[in-house]
Amino acid sequence: MLNYTLLKKEESFMPERTEFHHVPIMVKEVLTLLQPERGGIFVDGTLGGGGHAEAVLSRLPENGRLYGIDRDDDALAAAGKRLAPFGERFTAIKGNFFDMKRLLAEKGIEKVDGILLDLGVSSHQLDTAQRGFSYKAEAPLDMRMDQSSPLTAREIINQWSVQNLTEIFYEFGEERFSKRIAEQIAAARAIRPIETTTELAEIVRNAIPAKFRNEPQHPARRVFQAVRIAVNGELEGLDAALIDAHDLLNPNGRLAVLTFHSLEDRIVKNTFRRFENPCVCPKSAPVCICGKKPTAKVLTRHPLTATEAELAENSRSAPAKLRAIEHL
Repeated sequence: MLNYTLLKKEESFMPERTEFHHVPIMVKEVLTLLQPERGGIFVDGTLGGGGHAEAVLSRLPENGRLYGIDRDDDALAAAGKRLAPFGERFTAIKGNFFDMKRLLAEKGIEKVDGILLDLGVSSHQLDTAQRGFSYKAEAPLDMRMDQSSPLTAREIINQWSVQNLTEIFYEFGEERFSKRIAEQIAAARAIRPIETTTELAEIVRNAIPAKFRNEPQHPARRVFQAVRIAVNGELEGLDAALIDAHDLLNPNGRLAVLTFHSLEDRIVKNTFRRFENPCVCPKSAPVCICGKKPTAKVLTRHPLTATEAELAENSRSAPAKLRAIEHL
């Protein structure tokens, strides 16, 4: 006799054929900062479903070009379909924007006029259960943006030491109960491997003191963020990637970056400040003797955030912060 419960669990893990969807955030603000109507070559380093790219291409003069980079095959396929009407003005590139210099050089591009980086997880990745990004739906522990990458959330949760788990939960998730959670994970996996998102979410919930379990958002959200960042290497090398993007810009070229949590935003803010004020002389020095000159101007003294109207239509825009620089 078939075990109906087991059958339903197995069916829930079967690949879904879902249309790629991602609602681009703060499109008007992005266009205002990037100014694609100036023309030239633009890059969407995190192409997703092509929403931002479509808006930029719609403003670009006929001789303008846009290169879209993404490591998610689903995103590339969806964006290619969406942006097909723009013909040769759009080129899709499989890869990570961390490798932007090399990827563009392979296309013969050494300098560009505008770059957008949207560091958020796409709606499609969150809502497609089998990708394993969400604690809301049962799915295998995966969380890979690039499905060909070897490291998965399952490996991290079942094989990394308590110390390493504690570190990533605290550093990447800013989780105050990191050690308790890591110890509970270790205890659970000693009995049997942790296989699904809902298993992990329940372990995290039970590890947190009872009085902290009824927050507006699920108590596992910080751990899921931390594991996702670790799986995809989202923070390691972000500073270097921003420097590469800056170096690719022509004079007056612009770089705009959308972030969705404080860790990303802090890196972007500090890196942009160094472009504008690279001097390393002691504050007590009467004049600058290091010789370092500003290479960019910060266009956003304070990050832009979503309007009330956008928040009403798309709640996922709530944590978004948009910063931009102009190359000197």
